Amino acid sequence: MLLGTAATVALFSGCTPLQVVTHSVSANEARVPLGHYELDAHHWSVVFDVDHLKYSRFVMRFDRVNAALDWNAGGLDASAVTASIDAASVDTNVPLLDKFVKGPDMFDVERYPQIRFVSTHFQRTGETTGTLSGDLTIRGTTRPVTLDVTFNGFAPDPLTKEDKLGFSAEGHFSRSQFGLGTWYPAVGDDVHVRIQAEFAKPKAGS
Repeated sequence: MLLGTAATVALFSGCTPLQVVTHSVSANEARVPLGHYELDAHHWSVVFDVDHLKYSRFVMRFDRVNAALDWNAGGLDASAVTASIDAASVDTNVPLLDKFVKGPDMFDVERYPQIRFVSTHFQRTGETTGTLSGDLTIRGTTRPVTLDVTFNGFAPDPLTKEDKLGFSAEGHFSRSQFGLGTWYPAVGDDVHVRIQAEFAKPKAGS
């Protein structure tokens, strides 16, 4: 069904279904055009999960995120990313719990509406992988965190014709270090972060 939808969109955008089906990306960083890239509004996810009473990892997602990537000469090693999450967009799939998480005992979104990440350093661990260090700010507290990042590749998007990069990332942080200790130990302290992101280079004049 997804493939069929993509083919339909392709026909209206001047791109053939064959171009969509045979699309591939390159992990060669030297091929990526330098410049400013912005998060593709339709292709990303930011998910937190925490231990719940030792039964499972309880998952919550965020529905509104802005992020920007400055891709510089030197590729991953020399580039930088910033991200801003709308804390009020947290979605646990439980409306009453959403209210609690947004409230003063947790994110306190009225006083601290944004969760921010600003990268500071990238350490390569493989041809397409590395650890991205940065400053994470939640509830007015800033702490260093590290994410394991994989560069999935680059290619012009066959539908939009924009230059596009894709990444996967994950990491951990202690929620108590950000003043989010409510409900511990019923809810674990370790927060596991999972990120999928596509960044597109805006066309001139857009």
